[in-house]
Amino acid sequence: MRSSPVADIPVDDTGAGARRTNLLGLDRVGLQAFFAELGEKPFRAKQVLQWIYQRGVRDFDSMTDLSRSLRAKLQARAGVELPRVIFDQQSVDGTRKWVLGLEGGNAIELVFIPEARRGTLCVSSQVGCALDCSFCSTAQQGFNRNLTTAEIVGQVLFAAESLAAEGRDRRVTNVVFMGMGEPLLNMEQVLPAVELLADDLGFGLSRRRITISTSGIVPAIARLAERTQISLAVSLHAAHDALRSELVPINRKYPLDRLMPACRDYASRTPHKRITWEYVMLDGVNDSDADADALAKLLKGIPSKINLIPFNPFPGTRYRCSPKQRIEQFSARLQRAGYTVTVRRTRGDDIDGACGQLVGQVRDRTRRRFRQEQGVGASEA
Repeated sequence: MRSSPVADIPVDDTGAGARRTNLLGLDRVGLQAFFAELGEKPFRAKQVLQWIYQRGVRDFDSMTDLSRSLRAKLQARAGVELPRVIFDQQSVDGTRKWVLGLEGGNAIELVFIPEARRGTLCVSSQVGCALDCSFCSTAQQGFNRNLTTAEIVGQVLFAAESLAAEGRDRRVTNVVFMGMGEPLLNMEQVLPAVELLADDLGFGLSRRRITISTSGIVPAIARLAERTQISLAVSLHAAHDALRSELVPINRKYPLDRLMPACRDYASRTPHKRITWEYVMLDGVNDSDADADALAKLLKGIPSKINLIPFNPFPGTRYRCSPKQRIEQFSARLQRAGYTVTVRRTRGDDIDGACGQLVGQVRDRTRRRFRQEQGVGASEA
């Protein structure tokens, strides 16, 4: 895996305007290249990865198996910088939401969902989102920029350290790229983060426990299969192009007759062999028996898990959540068709931390409608 450009951070002690490299933006290969530039041996990357991710040490002077001269170089040229917390709130169900501040006055949201046998961290990949999905509050806030690898990894390290400091038996076991943004429109920053999540010297997560969710950036799905093997979730939400284009406007560029073959191919090329389909339940919009039958037909032959998501309202939305009984009937119909179906339990809705409710603080530098009509307007991974 090749490394991507990383965020620089200000240096306070080497003169005005000087910058240094945030090491959280470098996977193992990138860190080896960084040390080569310093005239150091590649094994230094292993040492520093262990200090940062396994021992929780971010102060170079405390990395005692590094030479004094190397520590001095690192003090001058590098840093290990986490995002700053602006807001910290916990739901009555234990879900935790942090608002994290970034350079330029923007902020992102990070959500931790504790369960009996796992702790899922929902991370952001962009400041805002340009895809303008009509049922998602994040999309209504616009788009500012992609996050750097360092900002993505920094979210995970921040959460891990925060949870550990509380002394509770709560830790991150799963990471899902389901926060703010479309991960596959920021692939060159997301994939080095994935490598650090899976690296034994990094967070050491199984690739089965790392999930990228996409609204359907078809060319990037193929490239994702070529470059990594992690779980894929697809925000589907409708089984017909007309309705899906209304709910998920990127469908106008990548309709179902392009999306479904790409997903089928992804499932065949990865060891997981199954795609998770996310389907938000909207009262009177996409929740009829006919919609369920169309969904079953659309997914035929693709190893699938269907995740039904009760709609989480936000101010100004025209949608309502499907009634509980309708969701149950929709689920049962799909199960009778032979599919594995789960109904997502709404978590953190009292702190606006549930699916589709992440907003953050975005300085919108785009016109979403223009981007939609011209294509997505951002680098297509």
